[in-house]
Amino acid sequence: MLTLDRKTETRNVADAQLAAGGGRIVELDGDADWREAEAEIAGAVRVDIRFPKFNDGRGFSLATQLRERAGYTGKLRAVGDLIPDQAQHLIRVGFDDVDPDRKGLEADWARARTRFAHAYQPGRGNVTPLFRHRHKRPEDDLAALNARYRDMTPQDILRDAIRNEWVGKVAIMSSFGAEAAVGLHMIAQIDPATPVIFLDTGRLFAQTEQYQRQLTEQLGLSNIRLLKPDAEEVASEDSDDRLWRRDPDACCALRKVRPLDEIIGDYDALITGRKRFHGGGRMSLPVVERINGRIRVNPLANWDAAAIEDYFQRFDLPRHPLTDMGYASIGCWTCTAPVQADGDIRSGRWLGQSKTECGIHTPAQVAAE
Repeated sequence: MLTLDRKTETRNVADAQLAAGGGRIVELDGDADWREAEAEIAGAVRVDIRFPKFNDGRGFSLATQLRERAGYTGKLRAVGDLIPDQAQHLIRVGFDDVDPDRKGLEADWARARTRFAHAYQPGRGNVTPLFRHRHKRPEDDLAALNARYRDMTPQDILRDAIRNEWVGKVAIMSSFGAEAAVGLHMIAQIDPATPVIFLDTGRLFAQTEQYQRQLTEQLGLSNIRLLKPDAEEVASEDSDDRLWRRDPDACCALRKVRPLDEIIGDYDALITGRKRFHGGGRMSLPVVERINGRIRVNPLANWDAAAIEDYFQRFDLPRHPLTDMGYASIGCWTCTAPVQADGDIRSGRWLGQSKTECGIHTPAQVAAE
């Protein structure tokens, strides 16, 4: 057993109880549901969380939930296939010590402990435990999330995001476009009450509106957040309905970016359906990123067109009516065209222009002072 932090009052009491042969120890697998574990850990002086493989990050999520959601202040021990490089994250989510299966690395663990001295402690007065800042992650934690999700399936990423990492503070954005049914079906299998943000720009195809109603009913989605542009702003900025032609960036800002900005503060993380095979700036898309200070989760980033097609067929999902007419990526009717034979999947968007994104997935441009 290797200690991760300095002795705290809570740990001293727990150690004394255990040394005297008293106190209860609870063992949990990393994939345990924290809600079910809450009653089991009540009164326990130590909880051991098992990591079956070093790249299985579910134990980190469970530790965070036990600390933050269940309010557990006793000792947490990480047990299993762990490596010293994980010391920082173990400390950050609230572990006190670690019992790794891999032996002979004591010196490496000691160096890691020295490098990452901050540890979880129950708050006293105005002191805030470090783990409570988990949604304001520095870049190293963003990298840790990407490493953790790297070998997970999209379903497992979504399950972790919804049930563990951002419980009650995560939503999925959906255009109800050509590929939308895949991600929405996955969400429906996990929690159909997950908020689905749908931007009705006032310029959508009638077929998209029909498809949105069809998918919502068929998948049992129960929490659609319909966003529309402000009517007064539309009347002022697009009185002739030609803004899309004069200034497409301004039109997207009016009808998509600003409506989303109104509610984005309700969530710590937003899920998208973007994928690397879409090309352009999406070719280097990470699974987890931060845009304008907010986390974006892209569980399908690694999937290609064949994987999407396979999922549609496997679950017999309905298709967007316009896909049979050559529309591969579907937005507003004013700025969407069928894809030509030699075009990539998004080549029908803003045809003939350099514009490739609407703006909801790109960092805000801040003018230089």
